Amino acid sequence: MYIEHLALWVKDLEAMKNWYVRAFSLTANERYHNPRKQFSSYFLTFPSGPRLELMHRPDIAEAMASVETTGWAHIALSVGAKEEVDRFTEHFRAEGITIAGEPRTTGDGYYESVIRDPEGNLIELTV
Repeated sequence: MYIEHLALWVKDLEAMKNWYVRAFSLTANERYHNPRKQFSSYFLTFPSGPRLELMHRPDIAEAMASVETTGWAHIALSVGAKEEVDRFTEHFRAEGITIAGEPRTTGDGYYESVIRDPEGNLIELTV
């Protein structure tokens, strides 16, 4: 058993797809659209591991602005080395991306930093 993909509701599907593809050198499939449900999505593919599905539906995007929810806290992406964590962190800082946690070794032994994607979702960058 393995995780095939993780899904993330987003407010601006095209902008978020473009950001994730550019930020992490991912590959996106063609946009899926179901007009009856007003649902659209992209699957983003990493070189290895599970895919990331970005999903949008207008009613959910509106609700996201006003409701606090429980659920997934963050996604962790292994970038392979401490130097890469530092490099990615500085790259995102230069682009104006919020750094929510500076590079550090955590109590459970991870070397990581934490950023927020353009819609505020947390991404841990780990070794």
